[in-house]
Amino acid sequence: MRTLHAILFTILLAAHAAAQDPHAMAPPAPTTPRVASNINTGLIGIRVRTARPGDVIRVPAGIYREHIRIETPLSLVAEPGAIIDGDGSGDIIEIAAPDVTVSGFVIRNTGIDLDKENAGVRAIAPRALIENNTLEDILFGIDLRDAHDSIVRGNRIGGKDLDIARRGDGVRLWRSDRALIENNHIHDGRDAVLWYSQGITVRGNTAIRCRYGFHLMYSDDVTLEDNEVAHNSVGIYIMYSRGITIRQNRMIRNRGPSGYGLGLKEADRFTIENNLMVANRAGVYLDGSPFSTQVPGVFTRNTIAFNDVGLTFLPAVRGNRFTLNNFIDNVEQVSILGRGSLKGNEFWHEETGNYWSDYLGYDQNQDGVGDFVHESYTLFESLVDRHPKLRILLFSPVEQAIEFVGRAVPAVRPEPKFIDEVPLMRPIAIESGRPAQQADRVGMTLTALAMVGGGLGLALLSRPVERRRRTSATGGDA
Repeated sequence: MRTLHAILFTILLAAHAAAQDPHAMAPPAPTTPRVASNINTGLIGIRVRTARPGDVIRVPAGIYREHIRIETPLSLVAEPGAIIDGDGSGDIIEIAAPDVTVSGFVIRNTGIDLDKENAGVRAIAPRALIENNTLEDILFGIDLRDAHDSIVRGNRIGGKDLDIARRGDGVRLWRSDRALIENNHIHDGRDAVLWYSQGITVRGNTAIRCRYGFHLMYSDDVTLEDNEVAHNSVGIYIMYSRGITIRQNRMIRNRGPSGYGLGLKEADRFTIENNLMVANRAGVYLDGSPFSTQVPGVFTRNTIAFNDVGLTFLPAVRGNRFTLNNFIDNVEQVSILGRGSLKGNEFWHEETGNYWSDYLGYDQNQDGVGDFVHESYTLFESLVDRHPKLRILLFSPVEQAIEFVGRAVPAVRPEPKFIDEVPLMRPIAIESGRPAQQADRVGMTLTALAMVGGGLGLALLSRPVERRRRTSATGGDA
């Protein structure tokens, strides 16, 4: 009996333990992974390979894990919820036929091979239309190679979570003339870059948290208008290109190691008008531009405000003309990197100059033009231009002491960097593009406040100063 009782007691203990741990008596978990019913493999590719020229292929919602090559002129159109997933390898869509449309997809998860330049969408044939897609977790976004007359419109392009040097370009053009890049949102990539491409229009795009917002190399007759570049290392950079028009763009808080809102290197025949450059390390950087002095580089109706430096010149730069621009509360309005002068550049033309928030003159006859010239010759700025490390002393008692010496001892006062003979008393209104996006609303607000504050400051503080009175064309007093 004792043995029977012991057996029964053991069974009861086991039952109690099972009741306390519901997994103790559970069957082993299945070892075969379950596959979601809406994940498809190869279905789009089959339809593309069997399509005829001109077909419209509509892709229903679902996740499609495949890599697609399109060799027939057709339209590939997504219904809401259609996702093409590259499964972390290679390119995802390659367009190898002319007149192909890819529209409405979520395209995600390319490979990470920089040597092979894995891309979300690559077009190697003319007249591709790539619009209204969302590209996520991609190395290179949209890559056009010899894809003339193509359109890249309304796409949202986000890069991989990699160090910026290991990312690919959000948009890249290579020998793709007459392309239109319009209303795209590019974020967390490397560059949006144009190589050897002529007659391009880049309009209404946003580039945020990239290395270069837009970067031109050997690309002529290009128009960049109504774009917003913010929080990049460099906003817009133009290199070795001619016939460039840059208008109504907003370049906000581009503060990387270079930190240019706009940079021009050996560019020629360019017009920069109605742009906003706010809170960059340097609003505009000029290196060898214009490359030839037959046609001046034109800067007009731009607002350059709250930058560490408004304009940065290399010493050999010649042939630029600045008129009707607003220079508002930049820590240093104009800088020359190294020894040199800006005598080959015009800061006024005929009877038109610029607005300078630090101008101390007055307007006795109320014609809107200051009665004294605007000259820039502070001793501390001259030292900083030659020895940039001294910038750490900005706003310190050392700066104030150096400026006191410069005013008290004329012998050590440097020559003026530049002269504006007809400085404006009020800021110039600039033509605005599309409504401000979230990334630049603060910059726009700060600029508006600066314009108001500059006007009030002039009204309250303007007084006669000991500066050269501007002269008329006949040589008399104005």
